[in-house]
Amino acid sequence: MGSKASKILSDPKMAAELQNFIKGAVAQDKVVVFSKSYCPYCKLAKDVFVKVKQPIKVYELDEREDGNEIQETLAQITGFRTVPQVFINGNCVGGGSDVKALFDSGKLQPMLIG
Repeated sequence: MGSKASKILSDPKMAAELQNFIKGAVAQDKVVVFSKSYCPYCKLAKDVFVKVKQPIKVYELDEREDGNEIQETLAQITGFRTVPQVFINGNCVGGGSDVKALFDSGKLQPMLIG
Protein backbone atom coordinates (compact mmCIF):
# COMPACT_ATOMS: atom_id res chain seq x y z
CA MET A 1 0.00 0.00 0.00
CA GLY A 2 1.34 3.41 -0.92
CA SER A 3 2.14 5.97 1.75
CA LYS A 4 -0.69 8.21 0.56
CA ALA A 5 -3.24 5.42 1.04
CA SER A 6 -1.76 4.62 4.45
CA LYS A 7 -1.99 8.25 5.49
CA ILE A 8 -5.59 8.66 4.36
CA LEU A 9 -6.77 5.37 5.85
CA SER A 10 -5.08 6.13 9.15
CA ASP A 11 -7.19 9.30 9.33
CA PRO A 12 -10.48 8.07 10.86
CA LYS A 13 -12.47 10.86 9.19
CA MET A 14 -11.11 10.05 5.71
CA ALA A 15 -11.55 6.30 6.26
CA ALA A 16 -15.19 6.88 7.29
CA GLU A 17 -15.77 9.07 4.23
CA LEU A 18 -14.43 6.35 1.94
CA GLN A 19 -16.61 3.72 3.60
CA ASN A 20 -19.63 5.99 3.23
CA PHE A 21 -18.79 6.60 -0.43
CA ILE A 22 -18.61 2.85 -1.12
CA LYS A 23 -21.79 2.08 0.84
CA GLY A 24 -23.61 4.89 -0.94
CA ALA A 25 -22.33 3.80 -4.34
CA VAL A 26 -23.44 0.18 -3.95
CA ALA A 27 -26.84 1.26 -2.58
CA GLN A 28 -27.49 3.66 -5.46
CA ASP A 29 -27.29 1.24 -8.41
CA LYS A 30 -28.42 -2.37 -8.87
CA VAL A 31 -25.00 -3.42 -10.19
CA VAL A 32 -21.76 -1.67 -9.23
CA VAL A 33 -18.32 -2.73 -10.44
CA PHE A 34 -15.11 -1.43 -8.87
CA SER A 35 -12.68 -2.01 -11.70
CA LYS A 36 -9.39 -1.10 -13.30
CA SER A 37 -9.58 -0.16 -16.97
CA TYR A 38 -6.71 -2.46 -18.04
CA CYS A 39 -7.72 -5.54 -16.00
CA PRO A 40 -8.85 -8.60 -18.04
CA TYR A 41 -10.97 -9.96 -15.15
CA CYS A 42 -12.71 -6.59 -14.89
CA LYS A 43 -13.46 -6.72 -18.62
CA LEU A 44 -14.79 -10.26 -18.19
CA ALA A 45 -17.22 -9.09 -15.49
CA LYS A 46 -18.35 -6.03 -17.45
CA ASP A 47 -18.83 -8.13 -20.61
CA VAL A 48 -21.17 -10.52 -18.76
CA PHE A 49 -23.47 -7.62 -17.86
CA VAL A 50 -23.41 -6.40 -21.48
CA LYS A 51 -24.52 -9.91 -22.55
CA VAL A 52 -27.51 -9.84 -20.20
CA LYS A 53 -28.23 -6.19 -21.09
CA GLN A 54 -27.90 -5.08 -17.47
CA PRO A 55 -26.85 -1.45 -16.96
CA ILE A 56 -23.98 -1.16 -14.51
CA LYS A 57 -22.19 1.61 -12.67
CA VAL A 58 -18.43 1.25 -13.08
CA TYR A 59 -15.79 2.96 -10.96
CA GLU A 60 -12.41 2.68 -12.73
CA LEU A 61 -10.04 2.87 -9.75
CA ASP A 62 -6.95 3.42 -11.91
CA GLU A 63 -8.54 6.59 -13.30
CA ARG A 64 -9.38 8.13 -9.92
CA GLU A 65 -7.13 10.10 -7.56
CA ASP A 66 -8.58 8.15 -4.62
CA GLY A 67 -8.56 4.78 -6.40
CA ASN A 68 -5.92 3.16 -4.16
CA GLU A 69 -7.72 4.35 -1.05
CA ILE A 70 -11.03 3.01 -2.35
CA GLN A 71 -9.38 -0.32 -3.11
CA GLU A 72 -7.90 -0.53 0.40
CA THR A 73 -11.27 0.34 1.93
CA LEU A 74 -12.97 -2.31 -0.22
CA ALA A 75 -10.46 -4.82 1.15
CA GLN A 76 -11.53 -3.89 4.69
CA ILE A 77 -15.21 -4.27 3.78
CA THR A 78 -15.11 -7.43 1.63
CA GLY A 79 -11.97 -9.17 2.85
CA PHE A 80 -10.27 -9.18 -0.55
CA ARG A 81 -8.25 -6.54 -2.35
CA THR A 82 -8.42 -7.73 -5.95
CA VAL A 83 -10.54 -6.15 -8.67
CA PRO A 84 -13.09 -6.31 -9.96
CA GLN A 85 -15.32 -6.22 -6.96
CA VAL A 86 -18.89 -6.64 -8.16
CA PHE A 87 -21.89 -5.68 -6.06
CA ILE A 88 -25.45 -6.69 -6.93
CA ASN A 89 -28.24 -5.15 -4.86
CA GLY A 90 -25.65 -3.92 -2.36
CA ASN A 91 -24.02 -7.32 -1.84
CA CYS A 92 -20.55 -8.25 -3.02
CA VAL A 93 -20.78 -11.29 -5.31
CA GLY A 94 -17.04 -11.50 -5.97
CA GLY A 95 -14.90 -10.82 -9.02
CA GLY A 96 -14.80 -11.52 -12.74
CA SER A 97 -14.60 -15.31 -12.52
CA ASP A 98 -17.39 -15.34 -9.91
CA VAL A 99 -19.70 -13.27 -12.12
CA LYS A 100 -18.94 -15.49 -15.12
CA ALA A 101 -19.67 -18.61 -13.03
CA LEU A 102 -22.98 -17.10 -11.84
CA PHE A 103 -23.88 -16.35 -15.46
CA ASP A 104 -22.85 -19.80 -16.73
CA SER A 105 -24.86 -21.54 -13.99
CA GLY A 106 -27.97 -19.47 -14.65
CA LYS A 107 -27.87 -17.90 -11.18
CA LEU A 108 -26.98 -14.36 -12.29
CA GLN A 109 -30.15 -13.36 -14.11
CA PRO A 110 -32.51 -14.07 -11.15
CA MET A 111 -30.28 -11.84 -8.97
CA LEU A 112 -30.88 -8.98 -11.39
CA ILE A 113 -34.68 -9.17 -11.35
CA GLY A 114 -36.62 -6.90 -9.06
